[in-house]
Amino acid sequence: MKDFKFDKNEFKRQINMDMMFNLLQYLGANPERKNRTTIISDTICHNHPGEGSHKLYTYLNDDMAIMHCYTNCDSFDVLELMIKVQAQKGITWTMIDAAKFLNNFFALNFEQKITIPKEELQDWQYLQKWNKVDQVQQKQKNTFKTYNDNFLHNFPHPRILNWEREGISSDICAAKNICYDPKNDGIIIPHYDIDGELIGVRERTLIKDEEINGKYRPAYIDGKLWNHPLGFNLYNLNWSKENIKNIGTAIVFEGEKSSLQYASYFGLNNDISCAICGSNFSNHQFELLASLKPKEIIIALDKQYQTDSGEEWAKWTKKFIEIFNKYGKYTHISFIVDRKGLLEYKDSPTDKGKNVFLQLYKNRESVSGLR
Repeated sequence: MKDFKFDKNEFKRQINMDMMFNLLQYLGANPERKNRTTIISDTICHNHPGEGSHKLYTYLNDDMAIMHCYTNCDSFDVLELMIKVQAQKGITWTMIDAAKFLNNFFALNFEQKITIPKEELQDWQYLQKWNKVDQVQQKQKNTFKTYNDNFLHNFPHPRILNWEREGISSDICAAKNICYDPKNDGIIIPHYDIDGELIGVRERTLIKDEEINGKYRPAYIDGKLWNHPLGFNLYNLNWSKENIKNIGTAIVFEGEKSSLQYASYFGLNNDISCAICGSNFSNHQFELLASLKPKEIIIALDKQYQTDSGEEWAKWTKKFIEIFNKYGKYTHISFIVDRKGLLEYKDSPTDKGKNVFLQLYKNRESVSGLR
């Protein structure tokens, strides 16, 4: 058989939802059909079969299956699923290994000598030095598909009273193009790259029963799943980048809501915030910030500990120490911690209002205080 250049998207288009259901069954994921375009299964992406929760969703999007784990792994495709499943067994697979397995499993009749174009390599294989600004920005342009955001004007932009009670002003929501999805009863949160191009849309469900599947998820609008690789972008950086350059400081929050609260407290002209939209600060996210040459990066993640001692505290501070060890040689990195019980468990540093945040900000610590 002839060699061929592996087209990742064309390969995935050969795998329909029935085939995905069969694969998930084979992998022991206990799949269930929610509807014609959605399958729910166990989170085998980061758990062994029979463990974990029933929160791995498979969606049909643009004739391809897209998977989203609502507990840990975010969005990925079927090739990445196979890599993750093998990793649970202590086996390292490349994308070529995954493609060959799926080719045989589904009898797709693709040739076996598969080569992956350079642009399909994992992010850590092509990330360059943090201070090469032009390369960082060019890589980002190549990472994302961008969209016209005019369709957002078709959605209502009401006052979101729940968010106003939590400190997010209607003016800030308007400035960030936050709108409301009446069909799915959710808050639409558009995500832009550093240059202000729309790259994805997330939605915060307002349906209490749906929160069990994750409060935040990629928006599903008119048959399209608006997902994007969260680890390659920083929410709000398109709006805050000039302030970060001028002030020399950046604050990194966990979720979009924290960044919106910060902008509401201190105003758009003083907004130096961004959000990783998860709990892991990736290489690419650091490089995006480093391209702005801040003198200080403040890590302000949600409070995942009850007190400043014990197992939870050790696990939480270990993550901060790892961040410092990776990036501390490039710029000063400090951390917001709550040793005085100002926040509740799992609160963001912004959840208790402006004054509490200012106390936490004033008492932020260097890594030496966490060791």
